Amino acid sequence: MRQRKSYTAEQKVLILRELFEDKVPISEIVEKYKVHVNDIYNWRKKLFESATIIFENGKPKNTKPDQLQTKVTALEEKLKKRDEAISYLVQDNIVLKKSIDGEN
Repeated sequence: MRQRKSYTAEQKVLILRELFEDKVPISEIVEKYKVHVNDIYNWRKKLFESATIIFENGKPKNTKPDQLQTKVTALEEKLKKRDEAISYLVQDNIVLKKSIDGEN
């Protein structure tokens, strides 16, 4: 059983560039790089599907910062509530100690 060959992003771009810019027939590319024709068609499809994102902003859209910011905001809110609870408990502790010691 043959193992599947995986191609890096750079290799995929190189192969597609030959296909589009150099007008090399797909049959030659298949033989040269030992890649299945369906893989080339799938890479081309992915390239054109993501092209609109590139042209909209000049760079690919990354949603990760938005997700991170949401998480940071949630954690900050959680810390704020925790600090308020600690402050309340410390205040109650002080009042309780004063009442036990007879200070008031």
